[in-house]
Amino acid sequence: MHKNAVGLERKAIIDQVISGEPSVKDYAHYVVIGNANEKVKKWFNQGAEIIYVTSRKEYKEIQDIQNLLNENNFPKGKLEYREQNEEYKDVGEKIMPDILIEDDCESIGGEKEMVYPHIKSELKGKINSVVVKEFEGIDRLPDNISEF
Repeated sequence: MHKNAVGLERKAIIDQVISGEPSVKDYAHYVVIGNANEKVKKWFNQGAEIIYVTSRKEYKEIQDIQNLLNENNFPKGKLEYREQNEEYKDVGEKIMPDILIEDDCESIGGEKEMVYPHIKSELKGKINSVVVKEFEGIDRLPDNISEF
């Protein structure tokens, strides 16, 4: 999440996004929510292939996200992003994950901004969709990938 959200309640963070708080677009200084890096390490150590997905399209923004992952010791994994005219769902359909964890995008329009709801119906049955509330993080998700 953006750096100026640290210590704020979820509603206040969403209000910051909606009002255009400048740090929202400062991807180079984003911070990890909770212990997300440790949670992802647990899944990685159980053999999960980790694929990170960002909505960013600009090279510098993608690099900022990759640097964030590296600097915060997230396990190795490919960072996928939208290319040229791709929509977010196109990335999901391209990678076809077994499990897709995404937030509910409340601050930017909700379901219309998410990946899974827009994936072709014939592909949805092959993906286990897990939706978390935006800015609450993934700490509450199971440690064991077999529990998804």
